[in-house]
This record gives sequence, C-alpha cells and structure tokens, in this order.
Amino acid sequence: MGEGGWLNTGGVSYSLADLRGRIVILDFWTFCCVNCLHVLDELRELEEKHRDTVVIVGVHSPKFVHEADHQAVVDAVERYGVEHPVLDDPKLVTWKQYAVRAWPTLVVIDPEGYVVAQHAGEGHAKAIETLVEELEAEHEAKGTLRRGDGPYVPPEPVATHLRFPGKALLLDSGGFLVSDTTRHRLVELAADGETVVRRYGDGTRGLADGPARAARFSEPQGMCALPDGRIVVADTVNHALRALDPVTGEVSTLAGTGAQWMQGSPTSGPAREVALSSPWDVAWWRGRVWIAMAGVHQLWAYDPEAGTVEVAAGTTNEGLVDGPAGEAWFAQPSGLAATEDRLWVADSETSAVRWVDPEGVVHTAVGTGLFDFGHRDGAADQALLQHPLGVTALPDGSVAVCDTYNHALRRYDPVSGEVTTLATDLREPSDAVLVGDDLVVVESARHRLTRLRLPEEAVQVAAVAHRTQREATAIAPGTLRLDVVFRAPTGQKLDERYGPSTRLLVSSTPPELLADGAGSGTDLFRELKLDPSVTGGVLHVSAMAASCDDDPENEYPACHVHQQDWGVPVRVEEGGAARLPLILAGLDEA
Repeated sequence: MGEGGWLNTGGVSYSLADLRGRIVILDFWTFCCVNCLHVLDELRELEEKHRDTVVIVGVHSPKFVHEADHQAVVDAVERYGVEHPVLDDPKLVTWKQYAVRAWPTLVVIDPEGYVVAQHAGEGHAKAIETLVEELEAEHEAKGTLRRGDGPYVPPEPVATHLRFPGKALLLDSGGFLVSDTTRHRLVELAADGETVVRRYGDGTRGLADGPARAARFSEPQGMCALPDGRIVVADTVNHALRALDPVTGEVSTLAGTGAQWMQGSPTSGPAREVALSSPWDVAWWRGRVWIAMAGVHQLWAYDPEAGTVEVAAGTTNEGLVDGPAGEAWFAQPSGLAATEDRLWVADSETSAVRWVDPEGVVHTAVGTGLFDFGHRDGAADQALLQHPLGVTALPDGSVAVCDTYNHALRRYDPVSGEVTTLATDLREPSDAVLVGDDLVVVESARHRLTRLRLPEEAVQVAAVAHRTQREATAIAPGTLRLDVVFRAPTGQKLDERYGPSTRLLVSSTPPELLADGAGSGTDLFRELKLDPSVTGGVLHVSAMAASCDDDPENEYPACHVHQQDWGVPVRVEEGGAARLPLILAGLDEA
C-alpha cells in the first residue's frame, strides 16, 4: 500500500493482508482540506466505539507541494490529533489504486478484504457506522471477524510552551494572546513573546464555559477584540465563537450550537441557535465581527448588540469568483485583517488574497484558482502563493501575507500592484501581528513567535510555479457523459416530498472547455460537449442529494444532505474516456 512511510504505528509497516479480519476504513485526506479535517472529527466517535473491530487508516494524499514533505505530514498528524495509523502516500500511489477523485474519500473494506462502500465528501459517519454494525454481525457469524487491539501506537509527547499555535492577538499590555491550537487552549505571553503569563482552558478537547482553569476549547484559531474589551475566539472544531474576559478569565459562548452547519440549516438568526462550520479567523469591521467560515467557504458576521449571526458573503461553492457578496465564491478563507475601507481575506485553497469593499463587493488581489500555486514575486496577476493562512494590514496600506506552505512572509502593495517576499525560512507561518516597526509571526510548525524587522530583512527567492500533483484524467474529444453515482445509504431513501432531491452544478476552467453542459440542474448526470479547440483544463462539479431515514413507523424521519465538490483536471485526447463517474455516496458501482 503506497510508497511513503507509516505514522502512528511504532515504525511498523502494514499491508491490507495484515489487517484481514478487521473492518478497515481508508480515509483519503490531505491536511490542507477543511472537509478532510471535518471527517477526522466525524470519525472520532466511531473509532472509539468500535476500536476492537475497526481499523481506520488515513491515507495522506497531497494536493500542494508542501504536503508531500514527510515532516509536514508528521506535523499535521500531531496538529490535528489523528489517533490511527497514517500512510504517507506522497506520490498518490494508493490514491490511484483505489481510483479516488476527491478529498476526502472514505473506502470501507470488509474483514475478508473486499471493498464494500466508497463515500466522497463529509457527513457519512452515521451511514458508515450502520454498515460497520452490519459487517460486525455478518462476519461474527461467519467466523471471519478478528477482534483485538489495533495497530495504532501514539507518538511520544513533546514538552514546549506552545504546540502548533494558530493565531496571535496583541494585547493592551503589550503581550500576546496565542491560540495554542493542538493543546486546545489560549496562552498569554509577555511582550518578549516567550514568557508564559497565563493559560485559559484546561488543555482538554471540549466545549465548556467557565473560569480559565475549567473552560474547554477544541482547536481554537483566530481572535479579535470587541469594543467592550472582551476577546472573541474562533473555536474551530467546536464550530463556535467564544468570548474571553481577559480581566476575570471567564469564558462564555457567543455563537454556534456546538454542531457543524450542514446544507439546509439556517444561515441567520439568534447566534446561539445557528450552527457554524469551522470558523478559522475573526476580525472587527464596520460594527460587526466578521468570521472566516472556512468549513463552508463563506464569510459570516456576528452582531454583538443584536446577538445574531448571518452569512455576509459567499455561496458555499468552492472556488474563486469575484462580484457581489451573494454571488462570490471563496475556498476555505482562513485569515482576516480589517482596515477602514477593506476587509482582507487569506483564501487558502485558491492560494489567494481577496478583499471585500464597504459595499460588499468581493475582489481578488492575488491568485487565480484552486490548482495554481507556487512562489513567484512580481505583478499581482502573475504572482503566486501557496496556501496562505494569515494576512496583516500594514500602515502604508499594503498587507503582509503569511504564505504558509512556502514558509515565507510576502507583501502585496495595492498601489504598485506588486508582490514581494519579505522573509523566508519560516516554518508554516499562520499569522502575524504588527508591533511598532516589527512583525511578530506565528511560526506554527516551530511552536513559537518570531519577531522580524521590516522591511530590512527582505530577501528575494527564485520564482517557482506549480499545479496540483494529481494526474489529469484523459477524456475523449466530443461528448463526455458525466455521472455522479449516488445510492442512499442503508436504511435511507431519497427525499422527494418537496420535488427533486438532487442538484448538479458544472463549470470549467477555462470556461471555453465546455461548449455545452455548464450550469445547474436536478439530474445527477449530464452530457457535456467539449470545445474541440481546447485541449485540457479543470471540470468543476458540485453535487448534492438529500435522503431521509426509511422508517414507515416514524412520522418525522431524520433527513440527511450529501454534498461534494470535485475539481477534476482533464486532458482531451483520442482514446480517452467517454464517461466520467464520480461517487457521491453508496456502493462503488461505477
């Protein structure tokens, strides 16, 4: 299985045959992908409940060049609390063996070694648990189920003041409040950026309000100050906004239900009654707290006076589309910085810097889309970044960008339209705070804050450009049949009480790739006509299906929305495929 090394196994390598007798769930993920992080959290309860029969194997399949670095994968496994074996598959060998086309994808293998289900996207934990229970019963009866301890071996803990810190906030005292993300707490540091003054949170993953020693967070990230002195915290994995009173140390919940927002959920209303989805950063702008809602590719806003939240920009479609707030597309916005006339956004999955004007129109300063990235300075329309997580407004109107996967600090000047490199040899910088003439950078993978003097320490690097490592799918010229394969999970049926229960949205980069077939519809298949003058590009496919529990005894069955976005690099050539199957949920019958 794959060419990379194994993590969380105590140095032991495994094959599928070694796991015979266990139910194996292969989780194809990459650590840049917020949907993959959602799946990690969805699987925690199943993993614990069925630990003696189920072995989850994370197959790390990189999108960005940085994610093919083995040490970066080691860091990510610790950063996100992955408690199962992980196969580092930098060359996508195992990805290709299982014909995976999207992050995340889950493949279920029964105790006899047969693939019995494949699911793309998130939200499948309940269906998989039902399948697991059926497989346990079936193979217990057949004598083919082997119970016992799994191959997971936890890594040795490391003693540092911070562990994969995410964001920082400059305090009135001159010190810093840092989100100690992997240890689920906030840490106050003195002005030297090293001396620990106080900790908020008991260091255990959870959602609990109360005094500093008893409160609990789950992978907190960004912070901003309210006019009343309280600090708003993006409590990412709790899908909540929390408030910290820095005087008393008391922690309370401002917004979110603790559950993840799913399609069909309310998008506005009383803040404690509306679910959020992986809020990654927050900024005070124009009388509201703006939220980088990475989990649904949107910006939301919290009004502290009214006690409400609402969507402020974005459609939940993933991509790079400018325009009015209600029509714009984002891709995992992860960093915010406010000035009087702009809200700057680090849009990580498009390797872009975006901004919102006071009229609510979204613009792109740097970046071209989901699959182009690299390290290149120069004119903004030619410059490249690689998965930036932070952006910081500078006094001259320019912005510093934490170019996370390039291990660099970059600068975009809207006056000259140029991008330059300010510093390199940082390690996954994820945020920066302006302190006088210095920038204090959160070096997440070095577990520290680093002070840089600007602009004297600027350096130049050679230009490098990349596209995603996934091989393009060869498709035949002419007409391409697109099939999104969906079968309602066991115990569910399509929900057609109020009309069609499915939706399909198709577009392409470049748009000229599709002569016909772009747009939205309710069928999960589409005949796409290709422009003979275009030899390749990316097909963007977004599919949704709704299903409800099939229980005639229950008058109000629970309903579920299955959604997945794909970006499929394609090249047009004779002999290529005339059909493109994409699996949304259910058995792999493609």
